[in-house]
Amino acid sequence: MTQSKGPLTGLKVVEFVGIGPGPHATMLLADMGAEIVRIERHGSSTLNPVVERARHRVAVDIRSEEGRKFCLQAASKADVLIEGFRPGVMERLGLGPDVLCEQNGRLVYARMTGWGQEGPLAKAAGHDINYIAITGALDAVGKADETATPPQNLVGDFGGGSMYCAFGILAALYERECSGKGQVIDAAIVDGATSLMSFFFGVRHSPRFSTDRGQGILGGAAHFYRCYECADGREISVGAIEAKFYAELLEKSGAPAELAQDQQDPSNFGDYSDKLAALFKTKTAAQWTEMLEGSDACFAPVLPVDEAREHPHLKARGSYVERDGTWHTAPAPRFSRTPGTIRDSDMSGDNVVERWLTEN
Repeated sequence: MTQSKGPLTGLKVVEFVGIGPGPHATMLLADMGAEIVRIERHGSSTLNPVVERARHRVAVDIRSEEGRKFCLQAASKADVLIEGFRPGVMERLGLGPDVLCEQNGRLVYARMTGWGQEGPLAKAAGHDINYIAITGALDAVGKADETATPPQNLVGDFGGGSMYCAFGILAALYERECSGKGQVIDAAIVDGATSLMSFFFGVRHSPRFSTDRGQGILGGAAHFYRCYECADGREISVGAIEAKFYAELLEKSGAPAELAQDQQDPSNFGDYSDKLAALFKTKTAAQWTEMLEGSDACFAPVLPVDEAREHPHLKARGSYVERDGTWHTAPAPRFSRTPGTIRDSDMSGDNVVERWLTEN
């Protein structure tokens, strides 16, 4: 595995194999330099070569006495442990925080679940769509006359899950510098998704930022903040909320003059949307991109994921990196002195744990 000089270099993390937010949270730590030992049943299969990069992978039967012993050894010298089982599973295996944190008082034990460790639904099965459904996030996405539209699993698994899990881990590590003690993190997707809704909860009585489906200026109702279809069937996005940006959008696109009046009046949204829809249908997405991109019209083409890495701005920033025939997303955010690094996975997990146990 290639070496890293990222800001988390030297951090030791034990990851129990899982799906969704757990592996993504671990990837974020790995990209920043953390050394990851991933414990999995078979030690060879990779579901996602991008999210599962930069691991020392080891096949362990955690239900066996030998497997449990290995896990105890690995956790004894780890800084962080990440697991995504249902509540109670790790305890039944003899690997719960009561055991591992007693053994290693500095261990940050992160528990990544959908419903959380407590509550009526804690032990029920679920997926991203269910977790964001009860937080108000899912209800806000889609068209007013249609059922809610799942936003992939960006809001739940990754937004409310892995990002908050990683944030919690870093907060606990910072606190450990003062107390010398680790702690248990209950990272629940329902909690993170609820937190993501903070802005809308704070302005929930404002029609301008309504979370009623298809309403509010950010929900697709406003003509100046939505997507439009072009002559070639491709789509473009406009987000000209502020008056000066809206004026530039109208000027550069050649929109009808009457659209300049009362931009923020909701009674105009429908009519103005129809007029802009007709206008944007007259040219291809490429033509509109040539006319509007890079200006203050708040414009961007809507790109499929396979085309995103070819966009000139993302290419210039190196947002995608090719490694051994696989395209990876680059580590984020970026650091001036200690940049993150994309590293390969390997099968030396046993050797890594042996090294951990001999280090001071």
